Amino acid sequence: MEQKADVIIVGAGIAGLTCALELLRKGKTVHIIDAQDEAEIGGLARWAFGGMALVGTPEQKRNGIIDTPEIALKDWQAFADFTDQDVFPKQWAEFYVNRSYQDVYCYLRDLGIKFLPAVNWVERGLFSPGNSVPRYHVIWGTSLELVKVVLKALEPFQQQQKLTIEFNRIVTELVNQGGKIAGCIAINADGDPASVSEYHATEIVVATGGFTGNIEKVKANWPAHWSKAPEQLLNGTHPSSDGAMHDEVNRHGGQLTHMDKMWNYAAGIPHPKPHFEGHGLSLIPCKSALWLDYQGKRIGPDPLVTGFDTNYLCQRMADQEKGYAWHVLNWKIASKEFAVSGSEHNVMIRDKKFLTFLKETILGNHRFVKEMQDSSDHFIVADNLDELCKEMNKLTGSEDIDPVVLQQTLDDYDEILARPESQWNDDQIRHIEHARKWKADKLRTCKPHPIQDQKHGPLIAIKVALISRKSLGGIQTNLSSQVLDLSQQPIPGLYAVGEAAGFGGGGASGARSLEGTFLSGCILTAQQAARAITTNE
Repeated sequence: MEQKADVIIVGAGIAGLTCALELLRKGKTVHIIDAQDEAEIGGLARWAFGGMALVGTPEQKRNGIIDTPEIALKDWQAFADFTDQDVFPKQWAEFYVNRSYQDVYCYLRDLGIKFLPAVNWVERGLFSPGNSVPRYHVIWGTSLELVKVVLKALEPFQQQQKLTIEFNRIVTELVNQGGKIAGCIAINADGDPASVSEYHATEIVVATGGFTGNIEKVKANWPAHWSKAPEQLLNGTHPSSDGAMHDEVNRHGGQLTHMDKMWNYAAGIPHPKPHFEGHGLSLIPCKSALWLDYQGKRIGPDPLVTGFDTNYLCQRMADQEKGYAWHVLNWKIASKEFAVSGSEHNVMIRDKKFLTFLKETILGNHRFVKEMQDSSDHFIVADNLDELCKEMNKLTGSEDIDPVVLQQTLDDYDEILARPESQWNDDQIRHIEHARKWKADKLRTCKPHPIQDQKHGPLIAIKVALISRKSLGGIQTNLSSQVLDLSQQPIPGLYAVGEAAGFGGGGASGARSLEGTFLSGCILTAQQAARAITTNE
């Protein structure tokens, strides 16, 4: 069976859907092919938290933040560690900071999206500068709301039969006709050989996401200068993000770059209700928790604190002898600071329950901490240190945690906090105090206090491991989202957007992301592809 449209988009994530919307608005017919079920339309955006790094917004101005594209670009370049060869990533970085307000913020507001009034300050930098000002904006309703509004905007085009979407279909090959990519071949997700179909279009857009759902591919592209990838690596993406289309684009001459650049997270736990084998939850680690090694000793010499350099946290986790670490904290810290990335576990934001969200932010999210205690065996709650040690060792099937060692670790830290504030001499405490100076972080970060203080108990230990998340590298593209060959010339008829393209240029973020550049990067690259397709006729 042969089918035809003006444009075929492979992948119905937020990049593919946004590209389709902009093409349809310009009069094109679009056919989307997606590997997952219709219930999963929107891809990872259905499950993501919905944070975006945006520059020069009204929310920033209302919070007294002075931000400009020049400031943002300086921050971006400091964190990215670009080389002279990173021509296209640099172009995309500059494009992002200059266009995020008009092409992302205003674009989404026109679609009906709203943002929380607080602007968060993430990736502040540790050994090199990161975000010099807060610019992390959270969608009210999480990125699931973004999926909903884009789908609503697409409905009229589906009714007019200008847009068709096929689900549970896997694109296995791109079709080259006379030196131009002019179609693709797809098969049912169940592999039925009788289900093969060929599709033809003037342009093909690859929007299949990254490759971090393929754990073997993650390990194969693991950074060479890091410690070896741990044997057990949680999957925080989805197995359908397997990088197969990366390989197919490469087979047709498309260049893959920076495949060793990934935005994994340092603190994952197994999903209590896994959707697939190896499914993990990505925690937002509590700033006030101690990161301990498998023996209960504090990881050092530089203490690990979230919110400053996620890439560094991941490197340090890769160094861990047994591939995991412990977070040790108390109930007060957890109720104030503990969170899980994504829409699934941020229900008050996702479901727009503002008063409950505000109450839990101010008084502590005891409901969620109790939920994690009940649902996850990696989230251990105990009334005393001996009981905590016993449960920690039970979980690992070892006697690695010596109660005497753990007691000494906690005593050493708590003794510092028992002194007057003027004598707090610890880098983790300094980072916490710095974070608390920004009002949005102060609401979500405890005033430093001894972890073993009984009035803030019980004690909590969380066993955490590295978890895959996003690909920062990928298919190299120019500013029109055209796929480039080894000589950096566009391959006729072929585009790549979103995470498949490393969020632009095959690696717009470089070595590290300022965070929040992913959803917005999907939108920007998708818009650029649609502009190029509709203006280069």
